[in-house]
Amino acid sequence: MAQTILIVDDDPNIVIALEFLMRQAGYAVATAADGRQALDWLASREPALMILDVMMPNKNGFEVCAEVRADPRLASLPILMLTAKGREAEKARGLALGADAYVSKPFSTHNLVELVRSLLQGKGRKSDR
Repeated sequence: MAQTILIVDDDPNIVIALEFLMRQAGYAVATAADGRQALDWLASREPALMILDVMMPNKNGFEVCAEVRADPRLASLPILMLTAKGREAEKARGLALGADAYVSKPFSTHNLVELVRSLLQGKGRKSDR
């Protein structure tokens, strides 16, 4: 059974692109359109990795990241923040809250898939790409 990637983003075009990319790479995909939906989904399931946008309604990515890290059941879930908020201060905040990687949009699809693979293998944690 394929590992599941939870994609959390309020932009349907990004979700479609990421879903296609992750499925092509051999992963199962679940999606959430905002932070609240993501936390509701995570209440009963545990993906292999979460790709998390920052700017979203009903809980932003920083809030979701902090809540996930505070939950002992999900504390080790790899979190890749993928966002248009690419300033150094935002990257530092995301990593400080517990994100394992922080990628700014636009991004290289090849590099993103490689980063996901690396995170799932336990390598590349706390990267700033």
